[in-house]
Amino acid sequence: MKPSWWYRFLFFIFLTVVSVMAVVPTLFNFDENSKFPIKSKMSLGLDLQGGLYMIMGIDFNKVYKDEVISYARKIEYSLNDIGVKSKLGDVDVTTPDDPAHSVVLESAADLDKAKARIRDYFPSILRLTKEEGTKLTYGLSKVIKDQIQSQSVTKSIEVIRNRIDEFGVTEPEIVSQGKDRIVVALPGVKDIERAKDLIGKTAKLEFRIVNDQVAPTQISAWLEKAKTAGVVFKKGDRWSQHVSKINEFLKSDLPAGYEIAFERKVNKATNETTLEVPMLVEDQAKLTGDELADARVQIDQQRQEPYVSLEFKSLGSKLFEEITGANVGKRLAVILDGNVYTAPNIQQKIGGGRAQITLGQGNFNQLMQQASDIALVLRAGALPVQLDFQEQRTVGPSLGSDSISAARLGGMIGTIAVFLFALFYYRFSGAIAILTLLCNVLFILAGLVGLGATLTLPGIAGIALTVGMAIDGNIIIYERIREEIRRGISNYKAVEAGFGHAFWTIVDANITTALAGLCLLNFGTGPVRGFAVTLLLGIVATVYTCYFLSGLLFELYMQKTEGQDLSI
Repeated sequence: MKPSWWYRFLFFIFLTVVSVMAVVPTLFNFDENSKFPIKSKMSLGLDLQGGLYMIMGIDFNKVYKDEVISYARKIEYSLNDIGVKSKLGDVDVTTPDDPAHSVVLESAADLDKAKARIRDYFPSILRLTKEEGTKLTYGLSKVIKDQIQSQSVTKSIEVIRNRIDEFGVTEPEIVSQGKDRIVVALPGVKDIERAKDLIGKTAKLEFRIVNDQVAPTQISAWLEKAKTAGVVFKKGDRWSQHVSKINEFLKSDLPAGYEIAFERKVNKATNETTLEVPMLVEDQAKLTGDELADARVQIDQQRQEPYVSLEFKSLGSKLFEEITGANVGKRLAVILDGNVYTAPNIQQKIGGGRAQITLGQGNFNQLMQQASDIALVLRAGALPVQLDFQEQRTVGPSLGSDSISAARLGGMIGTIAVFLFALFYYRFSGAIAILTLLCNVLFILAGLVGLGATLTLPGIAGIALTVGMAIDGNIIIYERIREEIRRGISNYKAVEAGFGHAFWTIVDANITTALAGLCLLNFGTGPVRGFAVTLLLGIVATVYTCYFLSGLLFELYMQKTEGQDLSI
């Protein structure tokens, strides 16, 4: 055999070994404690293992109304600070998607002063829609409405993801659909009502003082003690319960009035922890997100750097001033859903109901992204958007099991039929086609494991479709070989010509199918995307097995028979 054949053969062996190792944990249902080197297993979708599928919508007209009411109150407080007396008027919802709120001044002499104050205090946020004597009516600017639209969905997804992570559901799917809807698929969840209640709750935001008097080495020693005693986090557990167990176990060791909290970051794609920094914080929060009115990204005009601007309600403003005044020089941990997102130093007593979180070093884009993320989680806790359950579908485990059984039966019948046809019509060459089909399916399953994709019922249909497309490619090659043989040329030349002439036909057919799959992947959701993923993986596997692997095996076949026999 030529050296090039051996190179291709070794690549095929390597690919096969890797693929077998990738699918073994799934086929034999290995757990995480097994000694097998690969731990990843294929995840089953909602339609295969049961669970909950929901579509939730955001009523932006209501959001705009709530926002304009909130800003009207801020106008009243702001004018009061400069001695301008006013009272709130009515909300004008004549245009539902553009509500406005009026503020009535007590004295016409304060009109210009009030307008200047509002213009300076709420730049690019409010616009004056009507002026009637001492009555000023303000609506939201297009900039702030666009910001609300873009942030509301993202913010809601972040809150939902935090809650679902706490619920212990593996491989959840949480995606936006259009501008005002969120699709949530929770495979394997059994307590449907609890899941719905969990998603509908507001993220819990807390401000706690960090105790830096205890050395990090001491905190690490406490955690090691808990770990030695068996207090460890296991995949599928609720993180908050794990932290509670740690603090309960270390209750006698920790200083009175303090507990351990973690700054924990999780890779959303792999669900793996990328950062876990422990710190000692007060066990009771003196200030919660209930008292936070707003959190937005602002730009420092002098340094041209982004920061997060916080605005508290009246009681929150008073509490924040007292906390910061009594703890200058200490760190204040901002905790959302039990996770520390940031812990900045308190440089001075902060009054006036406003605060800011300055960021570390980095380029402008990095700082802007960091500031946006912090503002997002803070607003997620302070100003949750009301989500309306628009659609709900529940798939029971038994139905998912029935789907798997039906798919397995249908797949076996279809596969056996294809195999019998290949053997009957193409004889030994049909056996080569069967081998390439088996490798094709193996590579698809390994690709699903490698990509961390979820196998759904439409995904199984995609695999079945791939088998049909793959045998079609073999038929194209074999029929071209038969044509060449009928022309009277040798078996060697017939095989070479058959593969050569069929290559672009196979590639063209699969490219058009791949374009359709990319459209489904880009614009589809849930099961449609599952079908697209398996279809695209199948196309890649089909081109390799149908043309390159078949060619490799035919070269071996021709070499062994010295071109004298060709069973086709």
